[in-house]
Amino acid sequence: MTDSGSKKGLLLSIAIALLVLFNGMQLYRIMSEKPAASAVKPKNDADTAHVPIQINVLNGCGTSGVGTTMTKFCRQAGYDVVEMGNYKSFDVEESMVIDRSGKLNDAKYLASTLGIKPKNVIQQFSNDHMVSASVVIGKDFKNLVPWKK
Repeated sequence: MTDSGSKKGLLLSIAIALLVLFNGMQLYRIMSEKPAASAVKPKNDADTAHVPIQINVLNGCGTSGVGTTMTKFCRQAGYDVVEMGNYKSFDVEESMVIDRSGKLNDAKYLASTLGIKPKNVIQQFSNDHMVSASVVIGKDFKNLVPWKK
């Protein structure tokens, strides 16, 4: 091997060694870091109860003012009420929560918070709804938590 060939080989070997050393240090740094707080997953479903979900409140009984009362209560409970309006009819006997996002546990927790019976939590998916859940106020509204305060 010529003198210039051995110098190139030595330089190449040193460059490879430095590259391996650098990559090893980076890998060690990544492996030894603690995960960021935002990357830590909750331990169970109860840990996500503090995360506000977006809901809408719909009057299904026809009584004036029930939507406003329910909206105020839900906001105080930490829910993000993005819409208030009327349901498709005013003949809803029992209030209900409609899960629109597939997060049934969140819908059940919302129903529990409002005093709505677990049997009145239903799933109904639609691309027309941009909320996680809908609260439909029925004729039994006086039995719900916002009216028992």
